[in-house]
Amino acid sequence: MMLNWLQIHMDEISLLWLLPVVFMFHDFEEILTVEAWGNKHGPAITASLSPALRKRMAPMMGMTTRDFAMDVLFVYILIVGVTFVAVFLEFYWPYLAVLAVFLLHVFTHLAQSMVLKLYTPGVVTAVLLAFPYSLYAFYRLLHEGIVSEADIGWSLLLLLILTPPLVWGLMKKRTRHKHSEE
Repeated sequence: MMLNWLQIHMDEISLLWLLPVVFMFHDFEEILTVEAWGNKHGPAITASLSPALRKRMAPMMGMTTRDFAMDVLFVYILIVGVTFVAVFLEFYWPYLAVLAVFLLHVFTHLAQSMVLKLYTPGVVTAVLLAFPYSLYAFYRLLHEGIVSEADIGWSLLLLLILTPPLVWGLMKKRTRHKHSEE
């Protein structure tokens, strides 16, 4: 019943542009909580890690609101770009890849909260907004024939190729920024 209502009241363009909107609501939760959460829980979490993992994770545990917001801005620009390409050029692979990351990101939030046995920044909106939106967007795009299973497959291949260098670059930026402060 709810799916029918959404299908009647939301066109394809609105569905696509909801990704940047839902992303920002989700990331507002993270932006508003990440620094205080890291200050409160970061030292204990970092101390429990192996030395190699501690070196990689320490910059993330000490993120300031500003640093995190700058990372979010970079990702937001990427999301708006792939949405623009999907809406105006009807090329969906980059959009589907980003949508897949957004969906998988929900499970990172859930896993972090379960492993740490406490609230982690972003978990509430991941479960209440990102998860239902992502599932519905995939369903709707497939159901209406806007994309095919092959398109999703190709977008996942694109994701596998592009994610490692993007994550490496982001981690390198965080480590470099952390060292320049010391």
